[in-house]
Amino acid sequence: MTMNSLTKRRRHLALAATGATSALLMTACGSAPEPAADPSAAPGTTASAAAPSAAPRVALTYDGGIVVLDGTTMEVEGDLPVEGFTRLNPAGDGRHALVTVPEGFQVLDLGTWTDPSGSWQAEPKLTDLVFEADTAGHVVQHGDKTVLYADGTSDTTIFTTDDLLEVEDGLPETEIVAGDEAHHGVSVVLEDGTFVTTVGDSESRSGIRVMDADGDEIATSDECPSVHGEGTTKDEVVVFGCSNGVLAYDNGDITKIQAPDEYGRMGNAYVSDASPIVAGDYNSDPDSEGYLLSELILIDTEAKTLKVIDLPEGVEYTFRDVARGPGGEILIIASDGALHTLDPDTGDITDSTPVLDPWAGPVEWQDPHPALKVVGDTAYITDPAARKLHAVDLTTGGITSSDELPGTPNEIAAVEG
Repeated sequence: MTMNSLTKRRRHLALAATGATSALLMTACGSAPEPAADPSAAPGTTASAAAPSAAPRVALTYDGGIVVLDGTTMEVEGDLPVEGFTRLNPAGDGRHALVTVPEGFQVLDLGTWTDPSGSWQAEPKLTDLVFEADTAGHVVQHGDKTVLYADGTSDTTIFTTDDLLEVEDGLPETEIVAGDEAHHGVSVVLEDGTFVTTVGDSESRSGIRVMDADGDEIATSDECPSVHGEGTTKDEVVVFGCSNGVLAYDNGDITKIQAPDEYGRMGNAYVSDASPIVAGDYNSDPDSEGYLLSELILIDTEAKTLKVIDLPEGVEYTFRDVARGPGGEILIIASDGALHTLDPDTGDITDSTPVLDPWAGPVEWQDPHPALKVVGDTAYITDPAARKLHAVDLTTGGITSSDELPGTPNEIAAVEG
């Protein structure tokens, strides 16, 4: 596909005016929208009540549903039925999450938000709103855009994040960037409109392509076998994982940063606005079995260098177990049950807080195992063995735990309210 044809196929869909009926799908759990008591409550929510301040909430999937908890008290606010394994991603607006369903990305309202009139709370609800996608994949939120990738077509759907809070009826206006060849991929939009996306097909993935706001290609690279994952720093350096290192896109230039090992795979990037260092999961053994990893990669996006950190014995993790703290620190909920804090410059462990009993890696990546998300100064950690959620105060080390949940927690998404 030429860039001219991509530009022609890049289009705006004004859903409220012309396309709402195609994107507003009725799902098995759907019901008619209920009127909101307060004008700041979006359609489809129950009556809202004023809150003294922004109140975080956490959504967890389990076999048969999604449970939503108060992020401070750990009390259950809602239990919503959902069939089968599904994935959760925050939409980026502080209120909604996106649930992967066969039709695409379904909007979950966690019932907590802040707008110019104040902070509000309502009952959580799995809405009838769906961003259509053939095989819904990665969700990326950067700057003021939320970007949805469809693995079945390689199409990218883009919307202004806060528009999801502001629309009166239906989904926000979206832009579709038509893909080339279908593959498991990811895209990101930078603040100047630059569009960065992966390249591949049903058999393999090879690199990235970069287009400016007009859809003209400005950079490309095929030096990233098995390209997977994306992380964007505050200075808008975008890092993608490869099976032999990473690619870094920085202001028009793509740099291949080679792994020190012949096989050195990074598949997920963990970034912070407080640090130019990107942390990534890392595997140097192509014959390894299972999903636990004992190495971590640190990428200096200013110097365009990387180093591999060997973690201490017992400190193993999966892609779900790494996050960044409010100061840019690296957090890992490890197989020894502790939440470890690492210095992003050195990779040294600077603090450890016991949270869980020691745990074994999953047989399949979809199987429930501990997962970590951070909102503000709080780290939320799922505990599948105990069927609980724990909240760790990163300033004091204090832990608040939920009662036993209605099912074994698996996927997690947290919003700040």
